[in-house]
Amino acid sequence: MISSLSHLTRLARTGYVFAREGVFSLIDTRALPLPERTFITLARLLERPSAKDGSGRLAAALTKLGPTYVKLGQFMATRPDVVGTDIALSLESLQDRMPPFPQDQAEAVIVAAFDRPLNQTYVSLGPAVAAASIAQVHKAEINLAEIDVDGERKTVAVKVLRPGIERRLNADLAAFFFAARTAEKMSSEAQRLRPVEAVATLARSVKIEMDFRLEAAAASEMAENTKDDGDFRVPTVYWDRTARDVLTLEWIDGTPLNDRAALEARGLDLPALGRNVIQSFLRHALRDGFFHADMHPGNLFVDADGKLVAVDFGIMGRLGPKERRFLAEILYGFITRDYMRTAQVHFDAGYVPRHHRVEDFAQAIRAIGEPIHNRTAEDISMAKLLMLLFEVTGLFDMRTRPELLLLQKTMVVVEGVARTFDPKLDMWATADPVVREWIARHLGPIGKIEGAVDGAGEIGRFLGQVPSLLNRAGTILDQIDDITRDGLVLSPQSVEAIGHAEQRRNRWTTAALWMIALMLGWIAWLLV
Repeated sequence: MISSLSHLTRLARTGYVFAREGVFSLIDTRALPLPERTFITLARLLERPSAKDGSGRLAAALTKLGPTYVKLGQFMATRPDVVGTDIALSLESLQDRMPPFPQDQAEAVIVAAFDRPLNQTYVSLGPAVAAASIAQVHKAEINLAEIDVDGERKTVAVKVLRPGIERRLNADLAAFFFAARTAEKMSSEAQRLRPVEAVATLARSVKIEMDFRLEAAAASEMAENTKDDGDFRVPTVYWDRTARDVLTLEWIDGTPLNDRAALEARGLDLPALGRNVIQSFLRHALRDGFFHADMHPGNLFVDADGKLVAVDFGIMGRLGPKERRFLAEILYGFITRDYMRTAQVHFDAGYVPRHHRVEDFAQAIRAIGEPIHNRTAEDISMAKLLMLLFEVTGLFDMRTRPELLLLQKTMVVVEGVARTFDPKLDMWATADPVVREWIARHLGPIGKIEGAVDGAGEIGRFLGQVPSLLNRAGTILDQIDDITRDGLVLSPQSVEAIGHAEQRRNRWTTAALWMIALMLGWIAWLLV
């Protein structure tokens, strides 16, 4: 009961901030039942006259509510199927910027992380140069005399976890889970959208971001994948100065992509830079199956050698072999206008149920693809095309694929970055060499031979496991027989206890919801 009231108090504060920032004005109330319409009408009486216009209201409210809600907004930007395309796109601009915490607190976190005096870890540690919801970054120097023969000091970037952030995030996430479970109990539509699963995904993402060892591992993996790329690189990780709460990386003396004037002053070829952003992203997604999922301009730099450098590896995306083929075949199908091939790969991947016809799906895809061939290249958005494709697949009972939504969200960002440098960028011509290279490598003769060899190996491994699998299956069948021989019976006391517990939970939830509604109504009456 106490935990429920605590969650409801947090959610009531959220509702109040949403009302003040005008978020409820984004809801179309025409199809809602009378109680919901009345609640939204009362909530809108609290709206500030100076609240932002349009879908930017939600981003403003989430920023005011703090770190967890900023992360929630960034996550919602990956789910246009749930929040709608306009809101998802507006949340792409949500800035994860917070005031820095004091220097002495940052130093205390570092000392605790390595269990030694600060001067034994860093020769010097400057003030914070950037602060976000979960951590802030300091410029520091380390002694690498035994490694760097040219000098004893090297400049590094030190990322320090914000003190107390884990406790606050856990409390907010618990409230999100409470709201999601309540919604699923009260609404069949909520059950279809699976909010509990969505919150669980957000919670996993946040927990990964709070362990900097995992971010260091992501940077290290991407560095290995791209070590032979001539136009892209990743900062070096200093593992001996990295812990759960502290991450030490090579300091990048480069020009950020959000500083166009500085890029122009360096005389860089901006259209070529835009093409590099797109091709690097597609190469990582298709070739490696591992891509940076937060490639906004603030996380991208151009170093002294003209290479594109990415930082901040807290949000990464993965694609398995099936998803990579899916992406390559879709792009190749649209490039060549082979809609039947594009449709067939959906079915081969198991994304569209077999009771639908491939020909019908190809017809729907043609309705998306044909109009783009009558328009100039600068009018065609590959990201929006994929968004339309995902909308069409919804008509064919295609379930939401989180990895594809993250891919589509990232493509929206990188396409936007590329077009700021070249508004007439031909996305299809830019993507074509990367896609054709992957198609030739994996679906051509060499790829088919390698696939056959891998398949033979898989068959051999499976045959070797057959005796063990049969033995385990027999054991499981015996256990099921023992459990169900006399039937699975609950005692009357257990049934009665479960019923009473469920009734108490529902009573408190209903009463608390009415308290919140009455409180909002009372505030609205006072304002009038």
